[in-house]
Amino acid sequence: MSDPDDSSVVREATAPGESPLPCVMSFNANDPSGAGGLSADLTAMSSASAHVLPVVTGAYVRDTSAIRDHFSLDEEAVVDQARCALEDMPVRAIKVGFVGTPENLSAVAQITSDYTEVPVITYMPDLSWWDELDIENYLDACTELLLPQTTVLVGNHSTLCRWLLPEWEGDRPPGPRDVARAAAVHGVPYTLVTGFNAADQHLESHLASPETVLATARYERFEATFAGAGDTLSAALCALIASGADLQTACAEALTYLDQCLDAGFQPGMGHAVPDRLFWAHEEDAEATDESATDPAPPDSALDAGDFPLDTTRH
Repeated sequence: MSDPDDSSVVREATAPGESPLPCVMSFNANDPSGAGGLSADLTAMSSASAHVLPVVTGAYVRDTSAIRDHFSLDEEAVVDQARCALEDMPVRAIKVGFVGTPENLSAVAQITSDYTEVPVITYMPDLSWWDELDIENYLDACTELLLPQTTVLVGNHSTLCRWLLPEWEGDRPPGPRDVARAAAVHGVPYTLVTGFNAADQHLESHLASPETVLATARYERFEATFAGAGDTLSAALCALIASGADLQTACAEALTYLDQCLDAGFQPGMGHAVPDRLFWAHEEDAEATDESATDPAPPDSALDAGDFPLDTTRH
């Protein structure tokens, strides 16, 4: 009998470059708490039926309460990881999370500029845990180097306003088109801005261009404070765009997915809650247990694809 780990074992497979799952690349830091970073990208993108090419740019030192520190890889290590994977597999979308240094931002921007046909989703997290000078240098590099390569910029309203509109003097907070116009100055065609305060304990998210608000979603405010929500949303959006969905559809599905992740969220430690990005799998397990206790289904019974709209093929 052949050893299942033996590389000589031949199995039927699709031809190279013809994978049924779109490949997406994520540049992000490892998060040992599992709340955000590459942990969020891997689970959210896989939930949306994408094959993830994770490029480690560094590592957080954090728990569910707060980020304590961050260690960055050098740009050569980041480039080598990405180039090796890109020369082997075609990617349909790229997500850029927190990469740690201006040098790494420059390296990522050079890579994305070599793949101009591939959409780039850039997520800007809250950096208030970091040194003020480091924040300034990082944001300046992102503005100059990465935003011109970005297709959709994702971020919380307060985070993006502090970055892109630091001298705002209006009588009202900047609206979604104001943020989109500020991002467009640096070459970004679309922004997905979350965390707008609305009446009746609701929060709003807006997909906008400088000319118009393309889509708006309104959700009830959760009582819990979550870590990793922004990474989850941007990862799901990236994967859905890679699967061929148009931007508005991908945005709507990604926001719905995030809402379900937060609704099923849990508190694994003594700090903030964490989105349950695999909520759909647990629901299936519960349904299967209930069914087996009453009227067992045949082994080859089909799953209901409508239970999880992001993954109709149930990979």
